[in-house]
Amino acid sequence: MGSRKHNKAELVKEAKKQESFAMLNNCPTSPRKMRLVADMVRGMKVEQALHVLKHSPQDASSRLHKLVLSALANWQAKNEGVRIENTNLFIKEIGVDGGRSLKRIRTAPQGRAHRIRKRSNHVRVVIDNRITEEMNTAQQALTTK
Repeated sequence: MGSRKHNKAELVKEAKKQESFAMLNNCPTSPRKMRLVADMVRGMKVEQALHVLKHSPQDASSRLHKLVLSALANWQAKNEGVRIENTNLFIKEIGVDGGRSLKRIRTAPQGRAHRIRKRSNHVRVVIDNRITEEMNTAQQALTTK
């Protein structure tokens, strides 16, 4: 590995230490329904996102609420001694990908069968401190000069 590539890899590794994430795999909700809820909270502050998810009527919102709480707990584990109230945490990324589909058969008229796909999804939530985000972009601008 060249020195430039090595230095870039080290910067990426340091950046990943600062951000906290949580993953939910094989959630038995269709990806389309989960994306609707994920789009509501993308980019919000964590406290505001938790409030929106708690009072949202969709079934997917309760699962996503639990996932954001898990990401918040992961952030607390990485940043011991830092109070959440003093930070400006926000949902940096939230991605929903399709998981595996269970294939089932439903009987149809005249001896036919129709296929039913019970879809699932994978969700990844990344939370970060907004101040850290601004410092990282400023630091990258200084290193490229």
